[in-house]
Amino acid sequence: MFRGSIVAIVTPFKNGAVDEEKLRELVEFQIAGGTDAIVPCGTTGESSTLDYEEHDRVIEVVVQQVNKRVPVIAGTGSNSTNEAIEMTAHAKKIGADGALLVTPYYNKPTQEGLYHHYKAIATAVSLPIVVYSVQGRTGVNLEPLTLKRLAEIDNIVGVKEASGNLAQVAAIVHHVPERFAVLSGDDAVTIAVIALGGRGLISTSGNEIPGEMAHIVRNSLDGNFAAARDIQRRFFALMEVNFIESNPIPVKAAMAAMGLLEPVWRLPLVPPSPISQKKIESVLDGLGLLAGRSVHAG
Repeated sequence: MFRGSIVAIVTPFKNGAVDEEKLRELVEFQIAGGTDAIVPCGTTGESSTLDYEEHDRVIEVVVQQVNKRVPVIAGTGSNSTNEAIEMTAHAKKIGADGALLVTPYYNKPTQEGLYHHYKAIATAVSLPIVVYSVQGRTGVNLEPLTLKRLAEIDNIVGVKEASGNLAQVAAIVHHVPERFAVLSGDDAVTIAVIALGGRGLISTSGNEIPGEMAHIVRNSLDGNFAAARDIQRRFFALMEVNFIESNPIPVKAAMAAMGLLEPVWRLPLVPPSPISQKKIESVLDGLGLLAGRSVHAG
């Protein structure tokens, strides 16, 4: 159901609140760039710093602005199953096309607990669900055989796989049915994930370069890996520098330097260090993307 170049969009802030006007502009930037689907309220969208009202509103604004031109996959994950059900149900109510649910963080459930967590959400809300495995953020890994069980549930339709373990990706592709979308959760290994049988990418770097990330994914899906590698070689430094500090600190700093948004983060996230800022601007300058803008805390 979900394939191609999908972007986990940032959440812009202004004067302590979500900047809805800028968020709408960023949605248009994504659609103009050829992005195949948009994820509001993911990790890159600073979902963990949004209160419930803001979280619901960000999804609603994106759904309204997209206006069915591309799918919207709402980030509705929580380490509380009941909260995840509530947020997913609300996302469905306001018109999201699917939900992205990160594995529960901090409480570190077992594989059996993970299975029942996702099964409960899928049973409660008839919305297509993409599970999100990112052990570096959550402390738990969603193992291939657990995903095999989850893929038997009709409305669990894919996984954003961000373990960084390509052998695990290969095992997942082997175990899940053809209908189940394996999506890269790491920009830099997207070509490899698609070569193993993946269907696309949920991207951070697509916030800055939606068109280029779309071309990498589409060329890879078409089997034109040489063309995909050529684009990746050019933009690999940007993919790397986007994770020089915790996501989304670098990508928002880069977008501010490109003139795409105001450089504001929610605590406990803060602006990048001066050394990191220089590296970010150096990469942008080398790619001809630097517009020139200073950063500040907010």
